[in-house]
Amino acid sequence: MNRTDRLYAVVEDLRASAPRPRSARQLAARYEVSPRTIERDILALQESGVPVYAEPGRTGGYVIDKSMTLPPVNFTAAEMAAIAVALARDERTPFQAATRSALRKVLAAASATQTAEAAQLLDRVRLVSTGWAGPPPSVPLVIQEAITARHVLRLDYQDRSDRVTVREVEPVAFVATRNQWYLMAWCRLRDGGRAFRLDRILAAVDTGAPAPPRSYRDLDVDIPDAKIRRPDLNG
Repeated sequence: MNRTDRLYAVVEDLRASAPRPRSARQLAARYEVSPRTIERDILALQESGVPVYAEPGRTGGYVIDKSMTLPPVNFTAAEMAAIAVALARDERTPFQAATRSALRKVLAAASATQTAEAAQLLDRVRLVSTGWAGPPPSVPLVIQEAITARHVLRLDYQDRSDRVTVREVEPVAFVATRNQWYLMAWCRLRDGGRAFRLDRILAAVDTGAPAPPRSYRDLDVDIPDAKIRRPDLNG
């Protein structure tokens, strides 16, 4: 990690831990540099106007005033490449459109040098295609919006025997396994919780009708809790 990237990372680290202080030794271990290097980095940040303060004492360290700073919008070349790889790696994710939009915003805020470095890194990445075409891009977006708005969806669904049924469902959650993405919903046709593979949803229409509040547990899904991981914004 070069110094510029480390300075941005230190600021973000201090913002994430505020109001708890981080010591020079802790930061040095995280970024694999010496405590003296971190002290010089902190001095450079203070001289550039970043509100970083030193708190004395045995449990003291450096702390940043979150109310006086904005989170950094600069991404490293590796971070930009990671978003691009995630987008290309799993085309089945229902958040494909959102990931593509995030990548465009990141690229718009990046410098020409950062973009060039990211492109150079991506040139050394190869993904083997599985030949999976995926559902129409509009289908996951409609489902995503219906989950948020708690609206009833009308699905054209193709089962494993290639039979197509039209059914109204109350969408509850997305579930991903190693190989597939599913919509978990209450099916009004079957009067019970069902899992719908996204690649078998031929069409989805938001009816605008409000869906009763249901939780994931209401669907009585037969998956042990020990096998469930819930993503969060802390990564």
